[in-house]
Amino acid sequence: MNQRVLDLLDPDQVEVVIRLADEAEADEMWSYVGRKKDQRWLWHAIDHRRGKVLAYVFGRRKDEVFLKLKALLEPFGITKYYTDYWGAYTRHIDVNEHQPGKRNTQKIERKHLTLRTRIKRLARKTICFSKSIQMHDIVIGLFVNRYEFGLRI
Repeated sequence: MNQRVLDLLDPDQVEVVIRLADEAEADEMWSYVGRKKDQRWLWHAIDHRRGKVLAYVFGRRKDEVFLKLKALLEPFGITKYYTDYWGAYTRHIDVNEHQPGKRNTQKIERKHLTLRTRIKRLARKTICFSKSIQMHDIVIGLFVNRYEFGLRI
């Protein structure tokens, strides 16, 4: 957003369009804190059409964490979820709204590769890892907020 341009515009002449993301890709991404046995998962969802991150949460690979993500997605009015075949998705998404498979999850898998390349803590074989859950979540959260949402934090 360019603040200088916004200051020059008359608010009555500006049209604001708010779009719901009716289709989303959801997936989880593995990492660890301290040692590989102490797993930490990044669960996130992106807009299927635009590829923008809608929401994300950290936690274990459990149904409760997916339900937190799903609650964050409710305001978007998602009518179709594209996921892999992980059980949490099939248990908590209505059959008519859920389409599991690889065909429609290519954007989110590409997003995983980008995250693994840019954040060394997410790389599978690395000497760079977090020693605490708090720092792990802060580092990854700051990156997502900066590069996906454009927020300077």
